[in-house]
Parts: sequence; C-alpha cells; structure tokens
Amino acid sequence: METTQMADEKPRETTDQQDPKSQKDTSEDYGVDMEKVEAVLNATADKAALTPQMQRMMARQEENTKRVEESIKGTKSNPRWFVPLFCALMIIGLIWCVVYYLSPGGAWPIPNIGAWNLAIGFALIMIGFLMTMGWR
Repeated sequence: METTQMADEKPRETTDQQDPKSQKDTSEDYGVDMEKVEAVLNATADKAALTPQMQRMMARQEENTKRVEESIKGTKSNPRWFVPLFCALMIIGLIWCVVYYLSPGGAWPIPNIGAWNLAIGFALIMIGFLMTMGWR
C-alpha cells in the first residue's frame, strides 16, 4: 500500500514547465509546422516550396479574401444626413401633433386649418418612417 501512496504523491509536470522543444514537437505531430501554416494564411509563403495541400489551402484563402473584398465594395451606404433627417422628421411630426392637441382650441401650430394640423403631423411621421425603409 505504501508504494501506491508514493506513486500518487509524485509531482506531475504541467505544460508551463515543459521546455520549448517538447512544445514544438506537438505541432509536428500533425505533420505540418505551425510556422508554415501561419505563412500560408498570411500569404507570405513561397508557393513552389509548399505541399499540394498547403497550395490548395493558400488558394482557398486568397479566394475567400477576394470574395470578402468584393462584397464590401458592393455595399451601398446612405449619405451622412439620411439618418438624422428621418429621425428629425418623425420627432417634428410627433411634436406637431402634441402641440395641436395641447393648444387651446387647436389654434397652433398653424391657426385656422384646424384638424389638418394632425394630417401634417402624421404626414411628417410617415415620411420619416418611409425613409427608414431605404436605410442601409
């Protein structure tokens, strides 16, 4: 029984205590040096000196990069004033309707047109809302 306890009491090595050579051996277990993989992914490797598998991986990486760059170029965006404009239109329309309801006898914002003030307020809100449909 004492031998079993002694065997259990042996300190175990952690990966922090291993020397760099043994860590390099783990990357070679797969047959490919990690430095070569990084060179392929960064497109800095010499294509002639690579294995066919690495050449295919490098070609796929280039293809994916081109596809992403083309999709970024193809995206359209709105001008900088677009979002503030539709937000402002919706807020102004809301304020227009609130002012009409709170004014005595519906005299404001435009006197003598009565309930058409609500139509103007809702029209402003709807224009702002429709503009949100075109937001990219």
